[in-house]
Amino acid sequence: MNAVDRAAVAAYPEIGLLLVIRDAGWRFLPPAPGQDWLDGFRAWPGGWRDGMCVRSVGDALAIRTNPDGDLVWEHTGTLVDVVTELLVLPVPGDPSGPRLVIGSSPER
Repeated sequence: MNAVDRAAVAAYPEIGLLLVIRDAGWRFLPPAPGQDWLDGFRAWPGGWRDGMCVRSVGDALAIRTNPDGDLVWEHTGTLVDVVTELLVLPVPGDPSGPRLVIGSSPER
């Protein structure tokens, strides 16, 4: 952790969670003027993407989309909850990972 990171964590301890996932390959977008949330993403080989939106320490969202852009996983909760789930979410293609299942009904 560099001096800037240490100063940020000293002022706002929850930033430490964002540094953990940043170091795991996540990137964060600069907020647009007037934007009061933080967006982040992780791009996986093959076109899979994980996304995150943090509005506050108590309000965060994480998603995973497949290469077609379909939502295959979503988790909402506190920043701690969301980061914890992202850190244990299996990589795309892992048999235990989320995937889109499209149901069908029997033809009559």
